[in-house]
Order: sequence, then C-alpha cells, then structure tokens
Amino acid sequence: MLSLEWSEALEVPNSPGLAGTPAETRGSWVNKADEDQVLTTYRSVRAAGSAPAPWWLRALDRGKLSSRAEGHAVEDAVTALLSVRPGWVFVPWADFGEVGYWEYVPSESGVYGPATPTTVQFTDSHRGWIHLVPAHHGPGQAQPIDFTVADLRAQIEDIELIA
Repeated sequence: MLSLEWSEALEVPNSPGLAGTPAETRGSWVNKADEDQVLTTYRSVRAAGSAPAPWWLRALDRGKLSSRAEGHAVEDAVTALLSVRPGWVFVPWADFGEVGYWEYVPSESGVYGPATPTTVQFTDSHRGWIHLVPAHHGPGQAQPIDFTVADLRAQIEDIELIA
C-alpha cells in the first residue's frame, strides 16, 4: 500500500501540453507538500523497498542539499541557460520519479549516421548536480561527465560546436 501511495505522490497532474521545463513538471505532491513530510514519507517507502524519486529528493535525503528549493534552483538555472539557446529541448519523460533532461537536437545527426544526442541530466551523484552526456553513435553507452551549472555556462558554445 505504501508503494502505491508513493507512486501517487510522484504523479504529475495531467496537463493539456507537454512540459517544456522542469518547473512545469512540479505539480506532484513531492514538489508541493511540506518538505519534512515528503522526506519522512520517502524514507519510509525506501526502508520498505524500492523508492523512485527525483534527484533532488535523493540528495536532500543524504544531506547533500539543504532544501527542495535548492534543487529547484539548479533546475531553473539550467533552464535559464538552455531554453534560450537554439536546438535545446526539454524531454520530460525520464525514469519514473525523475525530472527529465535537456537534449541538444542538432547532435542527433552524427558524422556516421543518427546518434544519441548530447544530453544534460540532473544527478545526485556529485555536488555539481549535472551530468553532460556527449552525443554518441554505435553500441554501448556514453559515459556521463560531471558538470556544474557554471561549467555548463562556461562551455556551452564548445559543447554545441562539438555536437
């Protein structure tokens, strides 16, 4: 029953259009309810088994972020940078519970045919909160590169040129 309640807590209410930014995906209970209650519920679900969750909630749970608002600020800073640049598109469908990611569409046309595009993903695996996954072609997965918002801002033009 707890897993079912958690799934409902992660559900974003239906909207007429596709979310174009992470902020537009923040309609779920985990994004709106009292932060302490969200954290307590998450820990209860996690103690009982698998608990999908947004990157910022996992970081908050481990004490790497001080608040949900801090995580949202990272998402908003990336959005402010990428949403005004041609070719960047927010992809709201990621693993259940996740926020989504940004994709550089021009990088889908690789030198040797279609490629998996360059993506900017949010992560709780390091304190920079961003993984840059370069465009790649062929078998296997490209290895994510640990980034910060400042790294992304400083290197965005080079990233776009390489793609």
